Amino acid sequence: MSNPSARTPAIDTKLPAVGTTIFTVMSALAAEKNAVNLGQGFPDFNCDPQLLTDVSAAMAAGHNQYPPMPGIPALREAISAKIAQLYGHTYRAADEITVTAGATQAIITAILAVVRPGDEVIVLEPCYDSYVPNIDLAGGKVVRVPLTPGTFRPDFGRIAAAITPRTRAIIINTPHNPSATVWTAAEMRELEELLAPTDIFVISDEVYEHMVYGEAKHQSAASFPGLAARSFIVSSFGKTYHVTGWKVGYVAAPAPLTAEFRKVHQFNVFTVNTPMQHALAAYMADPKPYLELPAFYQRKRDLFAAGLAKTRLKLLPSQGTYFQCVDISEVSDKSEADFCLWLTSEIGVAAIPLSAFYGNGFDQRVVRFCFAKKDETLNTALDRLARL
Repeated sequence: MSNPSARTPAIDTKLPAVGTTIFTVMSALAAEKNAVNLGQGFPDFNCDPQLLTDVSAAMAAGHNQYPPMPGIPALREAISAKIAQLYGHTYRAADEITVTAGATQAIITAILAVVRPGDEVIVLEPCYDSYVPNIDLAGGKVVRVPLTPGTFRPDFGRIAAAITPRTRAIIINTPHNPSATVWTAAEMRELEELLAPTDIFVISDEVYEHMVYGEAKHQSAASFPGLAARSFIVSSFGKTYHVTGWKVGYVAAPAPLTAEFRKVHQFNVFTVNTPMQHALAAYMADPKPYLELPAFYQRKRDLFAAGLAKTRLKLLPSQGTYFQCVDISEVSDKSEADFCLWLTSEIGVAAIPLSAFYGNGFDQRVVRFCFAKKDETLNTALDRLARL
């Protein structure tokens, strides 16, 4: 017998533009069609067994209760030492580094810490899909500035034109997902000079910092004093150590920014799982794993690129990240999204359309593959793509 009082109230959604993401759609289709999933960005291989041993040791040692809210001191000290060694800027472990539940939590926490209703936040498109909903949840106004089509370099004329008295922050991402471009030192200095007379904060998404190839070099905002003074620098252990499911990252920022960041952090996650923190602190004592990561992924990039070169897909430069973008113009007249659906269903390889990373669905006939896969996975995909 129904109860007329049992009624679920209607929800006035905070995110009316958000539905099922293209990543979920493509991964589900890949599973349905038994396709090789080169769409979603995660490795299909395991991490270093030593890291698993370190987690087990931490659990056995009793590190299973709440850690300090900002992260265990040993891990924050290790992060501080790494940043100082690589980028020449020392962040105090006590009040300038916070361990987070992955980079996605770090980014929304930084946005919630500084963005007030009505504030404007500049995003450079194409961009990672969490940025815009995070700004919406903070009550901010998204200001979209396109990276230069074709090269995906920052257009500082357009960025300058987008700045108003209401601009509160800008989100930058290098190495860049999805385009695999890496900002130059000159571009970082230009941003530094542009922002110098303003009170604009920078949220610098650097999760692919250790995946940079050839002559390119990662330019951290930490290396530029004028940027470091206003930046929340975000990185990810999941990306660096092939443990994306652990969801552990960190934010480095000047003490006043960290204080505000932690006010939000303590009420949206409070802290991050303890044994993983102890394991990561122990594992970071040896820098070799992240110092060797560029060579590890460059070999995979080159293997994948050599195979793609035998198809009619046109390779775009892949300077960093574990992504390879290709121009599909000579293969198909379909839209990016329709091409990816066709490629998954008919060829058996899943990719992601770059249009999914634009608010207006801008279609430039480019799709993105992820090469963070076992060699056999990449070779299987290449065998199928050879049909193109």
